Amino acid sequence: MAVWALGINHTTAPLDLRGRFAFALDQIAPTLQGLRQSLGNSAGGASRHPGVETAIISTCNRTEIYCAGDQPAMDHTLGWLAQSGGVSPALLRSHSYTLEDSLVARHAFRVASGLDSMVLGEAQILGQMKDAVRAAETAGALGTTLNQLFQRSFAVAKEVRTSTEIGAHSISMAAAAVRLASQLFEDLSKIRVLFVGAGEMIELCATHFAAKNPKQIAIANRTLERGEKLATRFGGEVMRLADLPERLHEFDAVISCTASSLPIIGLGAVERALKKRRHRPIFMVDLAVPRDIEPEVKALGDVYLYTVDDLASVVQTAQANRQAAVAQAEAIIDAGVQSFMHWMELRSPAGTLGAAGGVVPLIQQINAQTDEWRALEIARAKKLLAKGEDVDAVLEALSRGLTQKMLHGTMAELRAGDADMRAQTAQTVSRLFLRSQSKAGL
Repeated sequence: MAVWALGINHTTAPLDLRGRFAFALDQIAPTLQGLRQSLGNSAGGASRHPGVETAIISTCNRTEIYCAGDQPAMDHTLGWLAQSGGVSPALLRSHSYTLEDSLVARHAFRVASGLDSMVLGEAQILGQMKDAVRAAETAGALGTTLNQLFQRSFAVAKEVRTSTEIGAHSISMAAAAVRLASQLFEDLSKIRVLFVGAGEMIELCATHFAAKNPKQIAIANRTLERGEKLATRFGGEVMRLADLPERLHEFDAVISCTASSLPIIGLGAVERALKKRRHRPIFMVDLAVPRDIEPEVKALGDVYLYTVDDLASVVQTAQANRQAAVAQAEAIIDAGVQSFMHWMELRSPAGTLGAAGGVVPLIQQINAQTDEWRALEIARAKKLLAKGEDVDAVLEALSRGLTQKMLHGTMAELRAGDADMRAQTAQTVSRLFLRSQSKAGL
């Protein structure tokens, strides 16, 4: 079984390119179906990579495809993703990373543990990975190999967080937004804050801003019911997303993070808001990928617009204090990778992963063969008993028949080949069948 992964993240691709490959959670299932169909059929309709397992992780900072199948299909996977984002394979290749086998496991374990995040040690990615795995399971795209990979990722992440201080003093994206707002406004208790969206990231941001007791909190969301729930929690008001352009001027700070595929706050709306505000500044944070706020807004003189990439320098300030924890986490991940690769070797057909490969399939074949021999001997014994044969004689014949069947191949090998081969076979047979005697002689 081959395992491969393809991805782009905040270190390899700019924000607008990442936005082309962002998949909302409800898009994962149909997207996976399209990917599996593409991998499973060639241009002529013949089976190319049948039964490929797939999963997609899509967050603000990354989009990653994980696959498992009989043969790696990296180029085909990259071509499919490029087409889905409307870019050339060459452009995507220049901004992506590709991984196979143990490197896939190491990467997945590091992502789950928060070591590959913009915010070192952040815990949100683990929940996002679990959501992605559930979506893949629901879509029927997750098989034994990827399921094992992700379950081990979650176990490694748990050990990293309980055994190290990787998350200690971590500066979250939400906390970074508050820090930036504090640099613009002397007193956050005097500002009015609008949150656009009602997802997990907005909830985190609202929690951090609410701790500063702002003058007003408002939630604008497409679904009023979900917005009302969040607004009630923070003592704020809820408004329809459609009312946002007309009320934008009321707010000093705007934090947006929705799953919209197109910007929902345009240049014109912000210009009108600034005019009504008599050019009092507006602090804006766009945490969405793709963008919620048109990038041209940043050029306006009285707007301070930050994206997820702009927050990078803020969230990295505590990195140096956690380097010792990183080293501990990497050691845990190393052990996890070795364990996963050993599991892969045991399950692989002989020869595909070296001399150690094929153990589990071989055990299954041996069990099937011995079950067949046992069934034959039991059937023969029952016939003899039905004819009135002596029970002791039947049991003796049954045990002798089983012994002969089980030792036939071994005896044949001991007699075959040249002297050196027979000597090697004899050593193996002694180790397998005379182990107790060998131990007794030590």
